[in-house]
Amino acid sequence: MPKIARRRFLETIGLGAVSMAARRVSSGAVLTGPVEVPRPNIVFVFADQWRAQAAGYAGDPNARTPNLDRLARESVNFSHAVSACPVCSPYRACLMTGRYPLSHGVFLNDVPLLDKSPSIAQVFRGAGYDTGYIGKWHLLGSGSGYENRAAFIPPDRRLGFDFWRAMECTHEYNASDYYGDDEVKLRWEGYDAFAQTREARDYIRRHAGGKPFCLFLSWGPPHNPYQTAPQRYKELFKEEEIVLRANVPPANAAAARKDLAGYYAHIAALDDALGDLLGTLKEASLEEDTVFVFTSDHGDMLHSQGRRNKIVPYDESCRVPLLVRYPRAHGPAGRNVTLPVNTPDIMPTLLGLSGLTIPASVEGTDFSGIVRGGAARDDEAALLVVPVPFGSFPLRSGGKEYRGLRTTRWTYVEDARGPWLLFDNAADPYQLENLAPNPARAGLRAELAETLRKKRETVNDDFRPAGDILSRWRYFGRNEV
Repeated sequence: MPKIARRRFLETIGLGAVSMAARRVSSGAVLTGPVEVPRPNIVFVFADQWRAQAAGYAGDPNARTPNLDRLARESVNFSHAVSACPVCSPYRACLMTGRYPLSHGVFLNDVPLLDKSPSIAQVFRGAGYDTGYIGKWHLLGSGSGYENRAAFIPPDRRLGFDFWRAMECTHEYNASDYYGDDEVKLRWEGYDAFAQTREARDYIRRHAGGKPFCLFLSWGPPHNPYQTAPQRYKELFKEEEIVLRANVPPANAAAARKDLAGYYAHIAALDDALGDLLGTLKEASLEEDTVFVFTSDHGDMLHSQGRRNKIVPYDESCRVPLLVRYPRAHGPAGRNVTLPVNTPDIMPTLLGLSGLTIPASVEGTDFSGIVRGGAARDDEAALLVVPVPFGSFPLRSGGKEYRGLRTTRWTYVEDARGPWLLFDNAADPYQLENLAPNPARAGLRAELAETLRKKRETVNDDFRPAGDILSRWRYFGRNEV
């Protein structure tokens, strides 16, 4: 090889355009050797409590989401994506580490992520990326009294994100504080999701044409309080016009319509923000070279099944939107993929799309081959893990600990006493008939129970009593592992 060509080849390797990593892929095979891939930018946008059903492209008659619908047409839509532990802090820890709750230790809200495994931002930064985080963090740990939800998050707790405009947790969307590089508390102007999106757009403009970047934008809405969207969006939704899901009991109808009118107002506002963000990528000529992800940390029951809040394994709680747009990988048109992708799968998939080494600590699966057009297996099952009864702890919504599976067709869940829920999601999309007690389904129950057992084994989850788990992690009045 001529010297100049060889030097350019070596420079390309140094820039990370060729990955020599052995990678776990969706087929279960391991790929080794040079894999030539461009180094895409990453723009990862996630909302708080936006359930999978609440979008025009998902068939929701209430949602006004033209920008999201257009993005769905251009993206790989993982239409059965789930949140491994559907509540804020556990999801975020799974996202950052590619690990499950009993591995990283965050299975309650407001406990600290102290896991020392490489984070997604640390891997990207180590590969030469600029990294940035804007919005809600919720991984510092604030204790049972939430006294640190407004605390300054020091650089050594930011998991590799350099550019920083974030707050641990706030739902005061019109009086929302945040921190930059130092301990001076700042305030977003107006509705915080709009201001955060402007910050993200400025970040993209500054970085266009330079080093690749990895930017996370974390919106607080549409999480309650539901009545705090800007007035012009609230005026779009009349309570009496809201179409309820078939699993909202009549006794909950009035409360559901009130909450949902506000919920959809937040969603309409976020859709406009999403459109602005996508427009900035287009203006900066970065569409082809950017992996753009839209998702959510979990859903919300919003009175389906007569319940409020999240955490439970029903679809309104655990299913989330997951759109991945990377035209260089899948072309200009999108497609629907029904494979149930889980939260820990996001980190390895983004690293796989970028040609970067996936740390050995990662427990999720790299589905980048599917984004690139590969066939999805039809036997994949996503693991749901809620290890402690959450009624007495900071999650506050009442309920029980459980382990479960979400496949393309089935939801199967066990609590400490054995089988709890079994739904045929194809025949019963609103999950109105629990088949778990049905003797005629004993064979199916046994098959799914064995799949669940094997899934738990892969993450060293022996379904030990919740008290043992809490004692191990020392979360009784303490704020460290």
